[in-house]
Amino acid sequence: MPFFDVSKYQKEGEESSAASVNGIRIFYATYGRGKTKVLLIIGLAGTHDSWGPQIKGLTGTETPNDVESLIVDENLNDPDEIEVCSFDNRGMGRSSVPTNKSQYTTTVMAKDALALLDHLGWRKAHICGHSMGAMIACKLAAMAPDRISSLALLNVTGGGFECLPKIDRKMISLGIRFLRARTPEQRAAVDLDTHYTKEYLDEDVGSNTRREDLYQEYVKAISSTGMQSNCGFEGQINSCWTHKMRSKEINSIRSSGFLISVIHGRHDIIAQIRHARRLAKKLQPAARMIELHGAHLVSHERAEEVNGALMELIKATKSKMNPQEWSNISNGFGQQARGRSMSSRRRDQGQDCFSCIQFCHLEKAKKNSKEKKHLKA
Repeated sequence: MPFFDVSKYQKEGEESSAASVNGIRIFYATYGRGKTKVLLIIGLAGTHDSWGPQIKGLTGTETPNDVESLIVDENLNDPDEIEVCSFDNRGMGRSSVPTNKSQYTTTVMAKDALALLDHLGWRKAHICGHSMGAMIACKLAAMAPDRISSLALLNVTGGGFECLPKIDRKMISLGIRFLRARTPEQRAAVDLDTHYTKEYLDEDVGSNTRREDLYQEYVKAISSTGMQSNCGFEGQINSCWTHKMRSKEINSIRSSGFLISVIHGRHDIIAQIRHARRLAKKLQPAARMIELHGAHLVSHERAEEVNGALMELIKATKSKMNPQEWSNISNGFGQQARGRSMSSRRRDQGQDCFSCIQFCHLEKAKKNSKEKKHLKA
């Protein structure tokens, strides 16, 4: 299976970051063949195969290139065909898990993604990120805008307190369940309620509900990769918590000329949609805001619509559409949001909370560590 060493692609003048790349191996997989390249960057605790619906939707296959027969592929340079690459971020899946929390920032992880582009020999690619992966995608676009064909940001926030959900009774309950989850079965049950809307989970699919089918898939996936290590989890939390796009970085993206899609689920309880709208406004004049009826994992819940939006972005890029024609944002909101009531907007613009599932888990891990040290003493 394909891995690459990040240190081999360290740029000159980056010696100070040697500790962040030395010994780091990233696992990746490619799918499909074609001149159009797409790099998918997954979010916190996700793995490369979390992009399943997009991989199948963009390439027509779920089979990685590395396990296919080695034959001459006529589609290799076909501009109408797509090759996709997805990978495990450091701290998750089969990629390396650094033990030092400082080795996890969105800037460091964006350099991992840039090194992967170099390893693949891709001069440019359409970049698509989800949640934490969208934060990484923003950093990548700011540091290497000449490598970006287009930028798609799914369920994105600006990091820091913006990646914390509003506190309410449901979130407190989910937080408690998350902290108590010790098995793949327990973790899967919590993940379903944070990733999807209730109506989606309760839909009948054959003789079962979608919740029952997804539960089995989640348990199998978590069991195959194992529960994320504390080092990996705390490190990726750190990357979200410390993420910030400075004005200079935003301006670098805005002035680069590539098209941008900001795609978000209206019922996302993890990443509040108002933060995505704000970012889309900052990225004018090239950003399009797309709001879908879904939750945090809108890439699965509304896979067909997300895939359609990605294909439209790729086609618009190929046709060299003018950014002003691409954008649908007026007064900071996408066209899809204009019909929403003032009361619902106020609910979306509720106060930031100071607690979230991941943050509670991190604090509990710190507390357990201190208690162990005290007992040893």
